[in-house]
Amino acid sequence: MTTYTAKDFKSDQYVRWCPGCGDHAVVASLQKAMAEIGVNPEQTAVISGIGCSSRLPYYVSTYGFHTIHGRGAAIASGVKIANPELTVWQITGDGDCLAIGGNHFIHSIRRNIDLNVLLFNNQIYGLTKGQYSPTTKKGFATKSSPFGTVERPFHPGELVIGSRGTFFARALDVDIKTSVDVMTAGAQHKGTAVIEMLVNCIIFNDGAHGWLAHKDERADRMIVLKHGEPMLFGKENNKGLVLDGFNLKVVTIGENGITEKDILIHDAHSEDYTIHSKLILMKGPDFPIAMGVIRSVAEETYDDAVHHQIDEIQNKTSIKTFDELLGTLENWEM
Repeated sequence: MTTYTAKDFKSDQYVRWCPGCGDHAVVASLQKAMAEIGVNPEQTAVISGIGCSSRLPYYVSTYGFHTIHGRGAAIASGVKIANPELTVWQITGDGDCLAIGGNHFIHSIRRNIDLNVLLFNNQIYGLTKGQYSPTTKKGFATKSSPFGTVERPFHPGELVIGSRGTFFARALDVDIKTSVDVMTAGAQHKGTAVIEMLVNCIIFNDGAHGWLAHKDERADRMIVLKHGEPMLFGKENNKGLVLDGFNLKVVTIGENGITEKDILIHDAHSEDYTIHSKLILMKGPDFPIAMGVIRSVAEETYDDAVHHQIDEIQNKTSIKTFDELLGTLENWEM
């Protein structure tokens, strides 16, 4: 078996992102993840739409296709179905994916096509210079909402759950370890694996995820979920999540008789998405932001189903060629 390093997946192209952009960290994490996954670069395809994040195919040494606005999911779907042996990554942003590409996004998830989707979320349109996007916080002033946007934002994970998604994970751009872990897990998942990357746009929305970015406070403000392990977080790993009726509640071990046995165990494989949805929607300051693999359930993929159907029909029919098919149809001579 060939062993790869991140260097094997780095292209010779100059990276044209602004200094300080969170996208730099994401591509570095992706290159490390690709090396860990161990798939030959020639068996890997990276497909993108339009936006700052969609420049990424130039920066990895694999096959790549920089497509058109919002259509990355459609092209990636076709690539995977036509050549199921390829490992296919779709690179997209909160504007490219959730606005003009919204229908392609939800239907690729509904179909459960075996794609790895990196959704860069900086809560702004960066490439077109600072208009509000589908994930921009309500009230935020931008070039297209100078008095503050009046729209409510999408939660990408909520869209994944609503589209009957089988895999959703989340990571912060500067948290390389978690980023590599969730990308690796997404690639190993059979089906549409959506990974929301919280990235910083230093020019047009600097500090969008600043509440999480400070390393000294990050442990108290995010929880990295791992299947089968207690939902613990905090600098001393002494805070956790429990159910209070139908709602999640933050507790501290040692207070009010709380022990580690009271803390919820994360079940990423649960078919019931109730807890997954609650984890996705947690927000500060009352709750930590959920990171890691939040949902990962097994389900037949669309691409497998298509090829199984083709094989089944071919085995049943006596028609083996296109000429034979034509011979079964109505025809006439002129």
